[in-house]
Amino acid sequence: MNLPLVDQPERYHGLYVYDFGGWSAVGYTADEIAVLQESEAYRGGTIYKIHRATPDGRFELRGVSPERFRMESGMFFYRGALEEARRDFAELRAAAQSAAPPCRAFVHLSDRGVAAGPTRYVTALVYPAEHEDEVGQWLLAVDYRGGDTAEGGISHVSNYYAEEKTVLERQQLGSQPTVASRSPDEVLATVRRAVQR
Repeated sequence: MNLPLVDQPERYHGLYVYDFGGWSAVGYTADEIAVLQESEAYRGGTIYKIHRATPDGRFELRGVSPERFRMESGMFFYRGALEEARRDFAELRAAAQSAAPPCRAFVHLSDRGVAAGPTRYVTALVYPAEHEDEVGQWLLAVDYRGGDTAEGGISHVSNYYAEEKTVLERQQLGSQPTVASRSPDEVLATVRRAVQR
């Protein structure tokens, strides 16, 4: 795969390369990759995330499976006491209002029942799986320290959806992506452009 030289390669960190088979393009957002994956004409391409970009124009790429764009991941912060769990939920919501997360997400405060013991109450943050790195960086940046214990990942979201619980509070979080995505029409009209931004 031959990639074009780009100006300021460091600004492509976190964006994507899409290998269409006969050509490749650099600089897609996750939402734009989802558009390509939903398109009949382009869904067979190979996806790479730009994990690192060096000043001399080289990219370190990580392959991404198309299925990952259809999955959700999450972080789950557990408490045994409702008052502490409510504080976790409020702090996460406040953090999102002062510095929006990098992608769409939602947060729940749920009661898993007495049988869950010290993990009875959970503040659940759920988001598209492809944004795991960015959400992790955002949680560090806002210095969020919820839960006595915490866990995360795709399988934990599946478990959370399947378990019996009562959702006590819920909040959809607005997002502020680092790079704004283009409309589906514009993405599809520019697939032959080697440098997308």
